[in-house]
Amino acid sequence: MRAAGVRAGGAIPIRIGRLSFQTTRRSIVVCAAVAVATVLLAGVALTLGSYAISADELVAALLGSGERRVRTVVLEWRMPRVLAAVLFGAALAIGGAILQSLTRNPLGSPDIIGLTTGSYTGAVGALMLGFTSYAAMGIGALVGGLVTALAVYLLAHRGGVQGFRFVIVGVAVGAFLTSVNSWFSVKVDVDVALRAAVWGAGSLAAVDGTTVAVSALVLALILVWLPTAQRRMRRLELGDDAAAMLGVPVERTKLILIVLSVAATALVTAAAGPIAFVALAAPQIARRITGHGASVDLFGSALVGAFLLLAADVIAQHAVPGIVLPTGAITVCLGGLYLVWLLGRESRRAVRTS
Repeated sequence: MRAAGVRAGGAIPIRIGRLSFQTTRRSIVVCAAVAVATVLLAGVALTLGSYAISADELVAALLGSGERRVRTVVLEWRMPRVLAAVLFGAALAIGGAILQSLTRNPLGSPDIIGLTTGSYTGAVGALMLGFTSYAAMGIGALVGGLVTALAVYLLAHRGGVQGFRFVIVGVAVGAFLTSVNSWFSVKVDVDVALRAAVWGAGSLAAVDGTTVAVSALVLALILVWLPTAQRRMRRLELGDDAAAMLGVPVERTKLILIVLSVAATALVTAAAGPIAFVALAAPQIARRITGHGASVDLFGSALVGAFLLLAADVIAQHAVPGIVLPTGAITVCLGGLYLVWLLGRESRRAVRTS
């Protein structure tokens, strides 16, 4: 990896093999700080629990030494959940950042415009058909999300896709799918309904090493496309006409980016159920702390999303002694407060500009 000098405006072009992208010194510093904070929080998460582990024991276990019992607790019981929180938080943030950039709207998030609900519907459909493996539910979640995205895209398409119309149509489609999911829970077998309800709360409790490995592979494939996606997103943010003049195939690029967002969302939904608001909040937090202005930073969003979901999972496990809450319940509570603040802020901005 090398930096090819600093361009005007503080932008630093970085090249990794054949991939290249631009960033700023502030973004690099902030992203490094968030990464360090995530690693430290992960270390804390590995020591907490009914079987307390000291820092020395943790280091020894990570190095492959120390007591066998400690290694079992750290590496086999707690590590998969910590890694899942980091990977899933990053995936959700990437999905949210892409849609917020496409819609040019801070409410353009998979869980707001129905894509998460569509992935949930697809996964529940796979569950109803008797397919309970992660791979089967992953395929169901991906198909459900893609069908939902296609429906929203076609319904919102009027000589092109405008961000506000896309969000409104997505909210309507999401509401319809929520009613479909409720109908599923009434009509299916009680055991299947209970399993779907528990899974639908959004929890990392059932995540294992195999799930983490498959998720890491899928996320790695998504990350390979991020530099290209970032460049095209920034051109689309200039407007469809300007992007077309810069050589971007506008509608095809939008479809590719939507598929990328759905894949990132389905990755999480299949493994942990629908986890709300991380995709909504992480890109906006990253945009503010990295100083990217109106532009969305995919890499910064991924790091912030990883930290947010890991923090929410730590709270879910240890906030109430003796009770492990669903991670999705914590993200809903925190995200609801964020959504109220965001709506208030946008309302005040609208009043000032009117």
